[in-house]
Amino acid sequence: MIVKDVKTFVVGNPPPHYGGRYFIFVKLVTDDGIEGVGEVYCATFGPRTVACMIEDVCARHVVGQDPFRIETLWRNVYGRGYSLRPDISLVGVLSGIEMACWDIIGKAVDKPVHALLGGRVRNRIRSYTYLYPGENEGHVYSEPAVYRDPDVAAQRAAEYVAMGFTAVKFDPAGPYANFDPRQPSLERIELSAAFCRRIREAVGTKADLLFGTHGQFTASGAIRLAKRLEAYDPLWFEEPTPPEMPEEMALVARATSIPIATGERLTTKYEFARVLEARAASILQMALGRVGGLLEAKKIAAMAEAHYAQIAPHLYCGPIEGAANVQLAACTPNFLILESIQTWGGFHAEILKTPMRWEDGFVIPPDAPGLGVELNEAVALAHPYDGDELHLEPSEQADPDLHAKVY
Repeated sequence: MIVKDVKTFVVGNPPPHYGGRYFIFVKLVTDDGIEGVGEVYCATFGPRTVACMIEDVCARHVVGQDPFRIETLWRNVYGRGYSLRPDISLVGVLSGIEMACWDIIGKAVDKPVHALLGGRVRNRIRSYTYLYPGENEGHVYSEPAVYRDPDVAAQRAAEYVAMGFTAVKFDPAGPYANFDPRQPSLERIELSAAFCRRIREAVGTKADLLFGTHGQFTASGAIRLAKRLEAYDPLWFEEPTPPEMPEEMALVARATSIPIATGERLTTKYEFARVLEARAASILQMALGRVGGLLEAKKIAAMAEAHYAQIAPHLYCGPIEGAANVQLAACTPNFLILESIQTWGGFHAEILKTPMRWEDGFVIPPDAPGLGVELNEAVALAHPYDGDELHLEPSEQADPDLHAKVY
């Protein structure tokens, strides 16, 4: 069996844009007609540029090759151009291709991927969701009330708990910027504490609080913020400092009782090894469309297991990366919790031929071969992305809080 063809899809994610402005999918087709699909999480270039990158990598290293030879594919792409070091854009491309190869492998042997990576260790997967706006509150780029009003956030959290969720995530700590890290403002510290206080009052002990940030703060600033939040016993404090120096994040980990979670901006086992060696975090949030793919994530999970750390796969992407996260979670002993985008409905369901199965706060891992999902190509082609914005765009202001009203 060899890969004979590749196709890319740049799909616009319609309002309310949960999971980002667009999704980038890659489909590989073998000479005997088996198709595999993956998703690339590359936010550093425009999506059409990323599609060209996928095609270049596939032309040089994938077409004409055996999709079962994951390790060979991985090393050849990782080292191309005399690199052999973590490159977030290249490894993002590699991740989607590797994911598609596993989809092919599973279909070729009629097994789900989790059966090929050690076997299922759980029949259902605990999930959480961000506090997203209600149907009449606008989309994620319009700063709806749930992002700025603790009372609205608390009400929304209670609604999610009533649906079955046992954890909710929120990030009231303020905008992230290209000039981070910085100290949190007193207003943001107070707002963050108010969010935690009101949500804890609303959900009691029925749900964990997952406090998200985006690496905005210095270690000292993050410690100041963490001390205000400890009274509400969050399950984690996410990415309190930027990803370049895990040694700084380790200072935060040693200064707070709140577990530190990180990893959405990290790629490959090499970067996660530094986090573990520094004791910077005890919860690793690899994004399967960026970290290097399924096998790389499994290796990272094994390293984490040896350090008594857990994994919580990150999802700010489309449902193909989400499906890969589910496969990893199903077969990993030290899994903690899975990021869901609400209950996997809306466009995330529409773009799959069979939606992900979510029941009472848990995702049920599929037993279908490969990733267990199929891309609805008609829907993908009917929703091309025609914008020029990146998947995520931080503020270009040195003090973004001064340019946005703090409620």
